[in-house]
Amino acid sequence: MPVSSLPAEPYRPSPEALLAAAKRADGRRGRLKIFLGAAPGVGKTCEMLTVGHARLRAGTDVVIGVVETHGRPETEVLVEGLPAVPLSAVPYHGAMLREMDLDAVLARRPALALVDELAHTNAPGARHPKRYQDVEELLDAGIDVHTTLNIQHVESLNDVVAQITRVRVRETVPDGILDRADDIAVVDLHPDDLIQRLKDGKVYGPGHAERALRHYFSRGNLTALRELALRRTADRVDDELLSHMRANAIAGPWGAGERVLVCIDEDPRCAGLVRHAKRLADRLHAPWTALTVEGARSLSLDEAARDRIADTLRLADRLGGDAVTLPGGRRIADDVLAYARAANVNHIILGKADRPAWFELLNGSVVHDLIRRSGSISIHVIAGDAAEADRVPRKTVATAPVASPFEALPYALGVLATAAGLGLAVLLEPVLGVESADLILLTAIVAVAVRFGLGPSLLAVVTASLAYNFFFLPPVYTFTIADPTNIAAFVLFTGVAVVVSNLASRSRREAVVSQARARATERLYGFSRTLAACATLDDVLWATSAQMAALLKARVVVLLPEDDARAPVSVRAGFPPEDRLDAADLGAAQWAFDNARPAGRGADTLPGARRLFLPLRTGRGRVGVVGLDTDEAGPILTPEARRLFDALADMAALALERVRLVEDLDRAERAAETGRLRQALLTSISHDLRTPLASVLGAATTLRDLDAALPREAKADLLATIIAESERLNRFIANLLDMTRLEAGAVAANLTAQDVAEIVDTALRRMDRILAHHRVVLDLPASLPALRLDPVLFEQVLVNLLDNAAKYAPEESTLTVAGEADGAHVRLRISDEGEGLPPADVERVFDKFYRVPKGDSVRAGTGLGLAIARGFVEAMGGTLTAANRADRLGAVFTLVLPVPPEGRRPDRATRAAAS
Repeated sequence: MPVSSLPAEPYRPSPEALLAAAKRADGRRGRLKIFLGAAPGVGKTCEMLTVGHARLRAGTDVVIGVVETHGRPETEVLVEGLPAVPLSAVPYHGAMLREMDLDAVLARRPALALVDELAHTNAPGARHPKRYQDVEELLDAGIDVHTTLNIQHVESLNDVVAQITRVRVRETVPDGILDRADDIAVVDLHPDDLIQRLKDGKVYGPGHAERALRHYFSRGNLTALRELALRRTADRVDDELLSHMRANAIAGPWGAGERVLVCIDEDPRCAGLVRHAKRLADRLHAPWTALTVEGARSLSLDEAARDRIADTLRLADRLGGDAVTLPGGRRIADDVLAYARAANVNHIILGKADRPAWFELLNGSVVHDLIRRSGSISIHVIAGDAAEADRVPRKTVATAPVASPFEALPYALGVLATAAGLGLAVLLEPVLGVESADLILLTAIVAVAVRFGLGPSLLAVVTASLAYNFFFLPPVYTFTIADPTNIAAFVLFTGVAVVVSNLASRSRREAVVSQARARATERLYGFSRTLAACATLDDVLWATSAQMAALLKARVVVLLPEDDARAPVSVRAGFPPEDRLDAADLGAAQWAFDNARPAGRGADTLPGARRLFLPLRTGRGRVGVVGLDTDEAGPILTPEARRLFDALADMAALALERVRLVEDLDRAERAAETGRLRQALLTSISHDLRTPLASVLGAATTLRDLDAALPREAKADLLATIIAESERLNRFIANLLDMTRLEAGAVAANLTAQDVAEIVDTALRRMDRILAHHRVVLDLPASLPALRLDPVLFEQVLVNLLDNAAKYAPEESTLTVAGEADGAHVRLRISDEGEGLPPADVERVFDKFYRVPKGDSVRAGTGLGLAIARGFVEAMGGTLTAANRADRLGAVFTLVLPVPPEGRRPDRATRAAAS
């Protein structure tokens, strides 16, 4: 049951409507016009092309993005004369599919693009899977679009169309596309005329037309689809009218459409009013709303009365109306009329009151106020039937109302406050005179009204009036009034006291209501902040169950299905902790989840369960179920608690949806990353595994077949090839194993004090064959301190960096290994004289399987060397970065390693062991 609010000024423009109008007037976005039809063949495409020709003649730059003629001669004739962007060819399963070339249309940038069949699904490989997404991109680029759509392709009507035609349409567009359209033109054709077009072969070929006439294109189906199209367009026009009225602060109602509003309160006969409103709305084919105004008077209602209001609102919701609870002001009639005018209501239904005349004289009559002030709104006053009270569907267990016990203390304190005011007035009379006595007594009355309400304040009025007469009006100390002027003063004092006490008590009630709303708002705000801080599903479930239990004073369990929404629900959280339910509760919970309706204790379905189960829903569907239980007899949720629960449940459902969407996104990203890595690994293996194997196999085969004929030098070359390619293959496999260790977190550095120069020398000897065609320059000062390193890992880091430099630097170029110490760190730079790194790839070179593009040449390697080097360096507490040289072309890789506090050099025995 939504809680509606109204602006303080009934004729003030609606901010939402003004914002929507501003968005529509935004010149940066193109305008969308949809030609809507009930079925294929009504002439949507022809109408769109006709409008396109008219706009072209008027000087507009019109271009055809895509038009499906389906071989219809009249459509092909209309295509002629209109500029068109050539379609793009998309290969699919050995065939070429023709699709709209979105990039070509964007580059052409016409004023108006004609795009046929909005619900079309694009071929795999296109930028967008659906054509309506192409249209959205054109609109965002500032291009106007005219498009066509059949009513069966609207997402919200998909089930209705399937029920009518027995055909499920797979291609749909979201309703939001129609809502954001600037104009919808209905292209209508009488079913008999459309059937004749089918028979004449103007829609489908002869064989297809006969099957369509027997199934989809029956006269009854076409009539129903035609009504759907007209109704959907009428709803859109009605919404536009309401937005126009609100944006321009136009007082309603306008008679362009019918809307019904029924006013309800705690009277048992209101169920009959709701049903009467439903029947009237059906006759008028109009939307309708059930409205209750919640003001200060609501505080005086007992639980049974509040429960009746809540049940009546739920009855309206079940019958297809909108249930609205409106925070009230001073006059109920003003609140109702303000809402009615804002919603363009032109029929108000309310019940006939059975209150006595004196009650209406003192408190006024809502019926009379509405009739006098309604203007052009029709007021329907219905007597109702008391028997309707028994027909309200109960959603909570009804109990006999318990009368509130009489509390004498407020009345006694009110009398004491009046006595205190009297004593103060008597003491101050010699100083201030008798004129101040009435003001002091009025102050006491106001204080009693503000603190204790109307009843004690009225008793204080009587007490103060008698005291004022007895102590201050001559003759004093008697209740006799001798002077006629004093009679007027006494009456005036009493009247003023009654009015002031009534106003003060009313202000108190309104303050109490405002405080209650503020507390509820604070609770919801706190709950929303708690949910916003939850990052995992368990955190959201725990916060939801704990907060609901605290705010609703009930035991709470939250049940969710497993990953598959069709799986049975199970307990996922509870407060107090609960991990299992009995069979009756589980059955009620499953039914509530499957049907998205309450079940269990106090509900219409499975009332024998111990708990009341209420569904959690979002716009995407069901999320879970919340079960509530208390030890007290009677309704589990009061009307206020039910509204609070609805708000909490909506926020919890959105939080659950958010967490699941994040998890889905993470899974999708992981799947995409896994696929990318798998593809990169397969590509790398196909090149870096097959190439050395082919070289080894070729050399070994040659030695086997031509051993006797080959000279010694040729045999040596072949053996050298086998050894070199085997070493290359060994490095490839070692890189894969090292990366596997890094991914698994199994790399543990064995740090000991080491001489950097010795490890560099070992790495250079190991890379002697690969670096044979390069000049290597060492610039390592003898003063470099010893570092705590894992010699095996550090040597592999140097080997990978030198191997990378040798691949990307030209032969006979210079590779430089330079080092320096700057106190707490040692920097080791390996630079080459190649072409350097592209600026965008400076950091990406450390990604797994990534290799910098190098023109048309393909460098041997897996793309793992630099990733492994960085992983090993970080395992030893250092950093590895890449950059381009500042003095010339080339890349430079910098290792930064911390200097241990002792900074000692290793002894000879340690160096020998490391070698």
